[in-house]
Amino acid sequence: MRNGGDQLPARVVVVSPNATPRAAIRMAQQDWPAPTVRTLVELLDEEAPPEVFEEQLRVAREEGASPEVVERLRVEVVAALRVRSKLARHHLREAELRALYETATDLTGIRDVDAVLAAIVRRARMLLGADLAYLNLVDDERQDVYIKVTDGSTSARFRAIRLPLGVGLGGLMVQTATPYATGDYHSDDRFVHGDSVDAAVAEEGVHAILGVPLVLGGRVIGGLLAANRAPRPFPPDEIALATSLAAHAVVALENARLFQSSQTALRELDRARALVQRHAEAVEVAASAHDRLNAVLLHGGDAADVAEVVAEVLGGSVAVLDPDGTVLAAAADVDESLLTAARQVRLSGRTVALDTSDGRLWLAPAIAGSDHLATLVLGEHAELPESDRRVLERAAVVTALLLLFQRSVADAEHRVRGELLADVLAYPERDCAMLRERARRLRANLDDPHAVVVARAEEIDSGRALAAAARLAMDRRGLAALRDGEVVLTLPRVAPTDAARLVVRRLTEVLDCTVTAGGAGPAAGARPIRDAYREAHQCLSTLLALGRRGESADVRGLGYVRLLFGPQEPQDVDAFVHTQLGPLIEHDAQKGSELVNTLEAYFAANRNLNRARTELHVHVNTVAQRLDRITALLGPDWRDPLPALELQLALRLRRLRPTLGDDPD
Repeated sequence: MRNGGDQLPARVVVVSPNATPRAAIRMAQQDWPAPTVRTLVELLDEEAPPEVFEEQLRVAREEGASPEVVERLRVEVVAALRVRSKLARHHLREAELRALYETATDLTGIRDVDAVLAAIVRRARMLLGADLAYLNLVDDERQDVYIKVTDGSTSARFRAIRLPLGVGLGGLMVQTATPYATGDYHSDDRFVHGDSVDAAVAEEGVHAILGVPLVLGGRVIGGLLAANRAPRPFPPDEIALATSLAAHAVVALENARLFQSSQTALRELDRARALVQRHAEAVEVAASAHDRLNAVLLHGGDAADVAEVVAEVLGGSVAVLDPDGTVLAAAADVDESLLTAARQVRLSGRTVALDTSDGRLWLAPAIAGSDHLATLVLGEHAELPESDRRVLERAAVVTALLLLFQRSVADAEHRVRGELLADVLAYPERDCAMLRERARRLRANLDDPHAVVVARAEEIDSGRALAAAARLAMDRRGLAALRDGEVVLTLPRVAPTDAARLVVRRLTEVLDCTVTAGGAGPAAGARPIRDAYREAHQCLSTLLALGRRGESADVRGLGYVRLLFGPQEPQDVDAFVHTQLGPLIEHDAQKGSELVNTLEAYFAANRNLNRARTELHVHVNTVAQRLDRITALLGPDWRDPLPALELQLALRLRRLRPTLGDDPD
């Protein structure tokens, strides 16, 4: 509403600068009607821009107010603008404080260092109204400054910039630990300009830059910078705001670093605790294994007991092999690769791994001095920790002790058994009752029928030969001794031929050498065993004289040569004839055939079928058929020179002893 004369266009009420706008309105309304007291106070309440206040003076002049009134109005407008400026600063400070509080709250809640840096830069750009903001850090090794995080940057070259200390605003700020601000960086000669640095800044389009250092413990660790792409000054309040934000950022960075350090320490502590726990568990397992293995040792266990303990403590399958590959405990497939590994582990003396088609095996040698006694094999373990290796090696030591003890006991028993057999062979006339008692204590019975075997192992130590023979004899409740460099065995309840064959096979396998053996018997009692020994020894000598090394035989198996052993009893001749012709004699008796006569005619005809046919008065085909039957009964080798000679000798002896029956027994 326009007023004439000297009246104001609106009533202006001047209030204290400390009064709020609403309080000023209430003060004005106490003296003036509502329609006339709204102008300047309401403008303050509405936070109107300064030009609206200036509009009041223009209106007064246009309406022709007197100079006094215009001056009065001008004073009131100036006062109102001062109030507005103070209110604006209060609002700005309130916003800055709120922003700093929010920033501190946000930064405190962030634990990741990179996230902390990104949050700092983003908040700085927002609070300072900058086109871009970035944070650089000091590289202590290279002694320069590099940009770690940016917000609002468009130039990759700018983001890759590195400033030597003292170069550019950022380098100088870090070097001097002082905030710097420039309205136009390119024209500011306070800074050392480098071509590459200025080119990167120009590519980003930056002119105005504000930078404040990040100081931690008196040491500059980097800087927080804000920049605009147009020249502009940075007033002190913005520098103070950036400094406050930098201080918060340093605290947040340090908190994040400490948090990461604490997390790292906690992880290391967890790893250490887990390591200690695993160590404690390993110690407990080792202690349990130690106790159980000691119990096996103290109670006189064997390799099978050790294998059982290892399998229960470590898990997996366990086998114990002797140096020859024989399985002493558990079950395992023993192939050449495993035996090769067992020999290698003997050389190393430590646990080794062997990769096979069925998985990885772990082998530990049981060694006493230089003597390899056995090898422990552990399966179903891809990896074996050091503590478990020690358990396996401890089990190998216990196995070695057990085997040594067993060997000592066996050696003692072998020695006693050998002494008994030596006495039987040398002095059978001694007290037979005493010999029987000594045998009984060794779980042997001299009155049982025994096969006596004398064997010679070539190119081998006689002690090893005796040990192998003693193990075989003890397994069968027999006796073994060494006599004149040859091993003598008595094996109860087995035929002499089978006994000699068994000795050759077993000693050859164990000793890996040529073994020849002669057998005799069966013999029961001390003197008969001594007599059988002499016969077996003569049989062995005959085999060697005939060049039949590596063979075995009893006297019956020597053929006609047995007849040269000196005076023979009639039954010896009969036994020889029956050995050679027995199948033919029995066939003739059962079938009414004439195989013996046909064989005799065949040899008499010098193996000519036609001449034999004439002698027998049969068809030549009949002779051929009878010879085929003889081959079926005697085997395909009867025509060879030596078998043929023995057959002819048997035929002659049979003809010389017409009283021989079909059964010489």
